[in-house]
Amino acid sequence: MDDNVRFLQGNDVCVQAALYAGLEFFAGYPITPSTEIAENLAYHLPRQGGKFIQMEDEIASMCAIIGASLTGRKVMTATSGPGFSLMQESLGFAIMAEIPCVIVNVQRGGPSTGLPTGPSQGDVLQARWGTHGDHAIIVLTASNHQDVFRMTVDAFNLAETYRTPVILLLDEVIGHMREKVILPEKGAIPVVDRLRTSVKAGIDYHPYLPREDGRLPMSDFGGEHRYHVTGLFHDMWGFPTTNPKIVHGLLRHLNDKIKNNISDINRMKEYFIDDARTILISYGSSARSALHVVHNRRARGERIGLLELQTLWPFPYTQVAEKCEKARQIVVVEMNMGQVLLQVKRAVSRPERVMLANRIDGVFITPTDIRNILRLIHGKGV
Repeated sequence: MDDNVRFLQGNDVCVQAALYAGLEFFAGYPITPSTEIAENLAYHLPRQGGKFIQMEDEIASMCAIIGASLTGRKVMTATSGPGFSLMQESLGFAIMAEIPCVIVNVQRGGPSTGLPTGPSQGDVLQARWGTHGDHAIIVLTASNHQDVFRMTVDAFNLAETYRTPVILLLDEVIGHMREKVILPEKGAIPVVDRLRTSVKAGIDYHPYLPREDGRLPMSDFGGEHRYHVTGLFHDMWGFPTTNPKIVHGLLRHLNDKIKNNISDINRMKEYFIDDARTILISYGSSARSALHVVHNRRARGERIGLLELQTLWPFPYTQVAEKCEKARQIVVVEMNMGQVLLQVKRAVSRPERVMLANRIDGVFITPTDIRNILRLIHGKGV
């Protein structure tokens, strides 16, 4: 039997992938439906030389991984809706101070305590705009366990490449379902290591001076170099400033380093898009039901396709517009009141073609739900 073939829960797969990517420090607070991530890392991480700390709450968890990342460690925390809300201020600090970290949000029904054990995809816009101010963010998701593994590794790679927080936005169904996954051999998926400065001790080090390729080499805090870290607008030494030119330049940098690299950041999967008259757009566990519908309808001769989004932010507006240009109907399948629907309407040339197939009652959206909504759309002659 192949030792790399496992039958795992989605949260377990996330743990295995984080360890594969080089996770060295985890701080978190148990919360349904992400608790298994903390439980498994409490066992596995110390056995691989890493550190696990259960914090008193999610605010402290986010602050702890920020501190550990500054000392040179690869870091992660995991939570769900209410805890994710508590992390937003510190998330903004990590964006401003350009601190690599991974935040896993296994979504559940909300707002407030909501449905702790029920699926939802209601945190898409919070992941984008939860922290205040103009900022860019990277948000990844996945619909199956093999992709959960890859997207988790990619989250660490993107965090290190762009020196930024990366959010892995899963959902309760993905987190708790079990299916086959093949754990890749070491080296099969590239892993991006921390880029450390080559500036020697005693020489002036600029912690916020990008190289020609845009990357910012880091120095482990408490190591060879002394430098300033702040959530205020700062200059290339890290010291606070209100100089309009520097403030403008830093804000542009924080946004442009992600927006200008969307082609490298964007991940999506296509199924039968080339000749599709009807295109379903979905992500996360909802995409599983959407794909089932596509295969079923294709077998009956219907020209239908699926665009599965794996990068939710920065939203791939240009790619979505190109893929959907020839479609007569575009149906967004999601478990919220239309958060990605709004983005698709912004992307396409004829937003009136974009419809919503959704559930918001804490019950997983099934292929039958989608088929019934498609019948209504077709019955209205849309």
